[in-house]
Amino acid sequence: MADVTIKLIKSLNGRAKDQIATANSLGLRKIGDTTTQQDSAAVQGKIRKISHLVSVDTAE
Repeated sequence: MADVTIKLIKSLNGRAKDQIATANSLGLRKIGDTTTQQDSAAVQGKIRKISHLVSVDTAE
């Protein structure tokens, strides 16, 4: 499986609790935080839920 790099580019202030929890579950807490995750259906669902707050780069 490929890896995806996820970077938080917008603030979590004022966001819904479920969006904050989703970002935290990916390891994103502050603007500029970056994490690399295995590309799976669960991770893709989390990315989709907070797609307006993150940028995603796929490593091939």
